Formats: sequence, structure tokens, C-alpha cells
Amino acid sequence: MKDGKPYVIGIGELLWDVLPDGKKMGGAPANFIYHINHMGIYGDIISSVGNDPDGMELIKLIKQKGIPTDLIDIDSRYPTGTVTVKIDRSGNPEYTIHENIAWDHIHFVKSIEENLRMADAICFGSLAQRNTVSAETIIECLRGVDKDCLRVFDINLRQKFFTPKTIMESLYMADILKINEDEIIVVAEMFDSGKDEMSILKNISEKFNLRLIALTKGTDSSILYSEDEISSLKTPEVSVVDTVGAGDSFTAVLVAGLLKGDTLKSIHQKAVDVSAWVCTLPGATPPYTQQIKDILR
Repeated sequence: MKDGKPYVIGIGELLWDVLPDGKKMGGAPANFIYHINHMGIYGDIISSVGNDPDGMELIKLIKQKGIPTDLIDIDSRYPTGTVTVKIDRSGNPEYTIHENIAWDHIHFVKSIEENLRMADAICFGSLAQRNTVSAETIIECLRGVDKDCLRVFDINLRQKFFTPKTIMESLYMADILKINEDEIIVVAEMFDSGKDEMSILKNISEKFNLRLIALTKGTDSSILYSEDEISSLKTPEVSVVDTVGAGDSFTAVLVAGLLKGDTLKSIHQKAVDVSAWVCTLPGATPPYTQQIKDILR
């Protein structure tokens, strides 16, 4: 808890998504925290940007969006991260993720230890673990949270930036796995987890002692799978502008609902509705409307 609210940390990449219509704040942890902060929860980002115009502009924008920047390092050695995003006819993004930038070099500092001890949930992925420096920091942070803190692994497989070792170690440290329809095929093959969907979910859950798996399947459906309960919902039909950040908003609603003690079915419905809404607008962090705020009540 922090200032009387549940406290959540997102750790990893922070960057500019360079889209066809201009650049927008990006990086799964930043998108996640943007949405979590709209749900009555206090969120922080642990990351790094360059000491350059892109970095200063990004810090300014993050503050404007109401997100604290205290745990974001300003690095004079490496530039601020950028990702070139192309959108196909269905609104699906194709990413070109540039390397050797600031969020590849997130250093663990003693000053964040108190924040880690206060955290009710921490969300991390595989992408920011492509570099040893950031990977070691993420592991150190996961070790630094309280035993009751929810460890959420939003797997986020991108290009060539993952290994079976990274995925396995992350899954063993996680309580919750967020994964999409393409990623689950890769993970199932890594760990010989079966062929049909439910067998894969069951085997991965048991192998890594996961509390919950959230599987999103684009325009088709999504599943929340736990040992005690399974929720399956169709994806709402909406006019898709792009799907950038939809998964991050889904994860944010999921974590917020778990921290608030909502039922799995209620959490799932809200996550589906919010992520569908994100798809109707450009970029990952659209301004929240009153309609969406009402859904989250």
C-alpha cells in the first residue's frame, strides 16, 4: 500500500512508439501503469530514458498523464528507446524494436527497496530481459517484493528477444501469466505442454505453480484459467483503429480486480470491455471517457 491505496509497479521498457500518425508513449510497463492509475491504484514505473530531447519529452508527457517519474532513471550514456510500429489492414501492429538504448540498462539502486517492499503487485515481461543489466535488475526487484505481492509476467514475446531460459526462470518467479494466442504456441513447444488449448493451460499452470493464466485471442475470445475456475468470453465486435496497448489495458484491469477482491467473472468482463475500447482509438494510452470509468466501477 502507498498513501492508502494499493500500490503497483511496472518494470521494464519505456520508449516512444513511432506510429504512422506520429510518436506516442510506449512500452508495456508504462502502458500498464497508465491504465492501472485510472483504477484507483497508485502505480510507478521502474525504467530508464536517455538524457536527450526524446527522454525529456517522454518524462514531461508521463507527468502530464499523471504517472510518477521518481523511479525512472535519466541515463547519459544511452539514448531513449524507440520502436517503429507499422499497422496492418486489421489494425495489428508490427514492431521494429531498436537496441542498445536506455531501458536495456536499468540499474538496481538501493533507493527503490522501500518501494518494492510496499508493492501489492509487480508486472514484468521478457523484452526488457534481452540485456543482462536490465534482466538482473528485474530479478533483483522480484526478489525484493513482499511474499504476498502478486508477480505478474506479461510475457510479451517480441522478435528474437527471448530465450527458453529467460521464459522458464520468469515463469517460476511469477504468480500470474498474461499471454496471447501466438505466444502460447511458442511456450507450449518450449515445455512440451500438449497440443489442445486446455491441456496447455493446465500443464503450464501446474508446472510453474501459477495462480492464474490470462490468455487473450485477439478478435475471437479470451480465457482466465485457474485451478478452481475458468472464465471464457468472446471479444466484443468493435471498429478497430489499432490494437497497440490493448493487452496492457487487459492486464491492468485484471491486476486491479484481483487486488480489489472482485470475482473472476466480473474482472474478466471489465478487462474485455476496456481492452476492446482501447482498440477503437489510436495508441496505447487514450484519454479515459466517463463511459469507461463507469464500466470500471
